[in-house]
Amino acid sequence: MSVLNKAKGHFRDQLAGDLNSIDVPEWETKIYFKNVSTFAQEQKVLELHAKGELVAALVETLIQKSLDKDGKKMFKNADKDVLMREVDPNVIIRVCTELNAAKDKASETLGN
Repeated sequence: MSVLNKAKGHFRDQLAGDLNSIDVPEWETKIYFKNVSTFAQEQKVLELHAKGELVAALVETLIQKSLDKDGKKMFKNADKDVLMREVDPNVIIRVCTELNAAKDKASETLGN
């Protein structure tokens, strides 16, 4: 088996792993998420960070990573304006902080 195939298998296993969750009492819901994501998924967030658009990057993180209990996306790209204008930014910041902290913790645990 080639190194590339081993690398793909390792990542496929991580993507297939269990969902984690964050309680969001302000929204009376639980947001589910995976600790890993592809570069393709992260690209938009990285581009926004590079442009200094940190608020948009937070909202993009929320859109990309928030899943329901069945692993389906909780938000659509079309929800971005509503999330940026009509939702408590403190809740978005807290949720995104928890999403990113869980990802960082998983990376440390896995030694990645």
